[in-house]
Amino acid sequence: FIKETKIHKSAIIDKNTIIGKGVIVGPNTIITNKVKIGDGTIIGANVIIEGNTIIGKNCKIFTGAIIGNPPQDLKYQNEDTKVSIGNNTIIREYVTINRGTKASGETKIGDDCLLMTNVHIAHDCIIGNKVILANVVALAGHVEIEEGAIVGGLTPVHQFVRIGRYSIIGGGARVPQDIPPYCKATDSPAKLYGLNTIGLQRNNFSDEAIAELKKAYKIIFRSKDLFSTAIKKVEELENKSKEVKIFLDFIKNSKRGVPRN
Repeated sequence: FIKETKIHKSAIIDKNTIIGKGVIVGPNTIITNKVKIGDGTIIGANVIIEGNTIIGKNCKIFTGAIIGNPPQDLKYQNEDTKVSIGNNTIIREYVTINRGTKASGETKIGDDCLLMTNVHIAHDCIIGNKVILANVVALAGHVEIEEGAIVGGLTPVHQFVRIGRYSIIGGGARVPQDIPPYCKATDSPAKLYGLNTIGLQRNNFSDEAIAELKKAYKIIFRSKDLFSTAIKKVEELENKSKEVKIFLDFIKNSKRGVPRN
């Protein structure tokens, strides 16, 4: 059931904006040309949404958020780039999301994400589904965060860093390198502290998959072997699970490197 669309009389909305059914727009919010808002999305007061921005269905956007503004990149020359946000994503107070540059053309956020107060997502970032960014997380340009990852508050993430699926990063960490899938990381700079076992259990990973990941993690990050030797040992394991293959491929393809304490 979709309720009636309600737009506060003080809101300023461009005539070319496309607004879905049941959308609510709060007072003093400004929505400019090319913006598309999906059905059932609720937008609070004093929000600015501009540029070529697409917001999915049933999102909640709180007071003071700014979405689709130009990137903080001196190379940007007003090219027509965009922001896209999936369904059921929550964007809390004063979050800023910059649109992309010509490098990729888009800043992209998936479904069912939670972006807490004062999160900043810079140009060309890619955020997967079910990602949680706690208060005052700051992502530099071209950061990629995979499905189900959680980043604790007050954490800056260096440009081009990748954070793997279902990993968790403790608050106040500084992240200059890639964080592999399924891992825990904290400290400044971020170091690995084993697997995100609780997170994996909560997301219904099997006991067998978790045990195999623990084995692979121990070989790569707890042995005294050379990194290349440890990776080869994991590659030679028989009947590797899908999760171990994802874990291994991420590490092998890392461009910024991964912490090896």
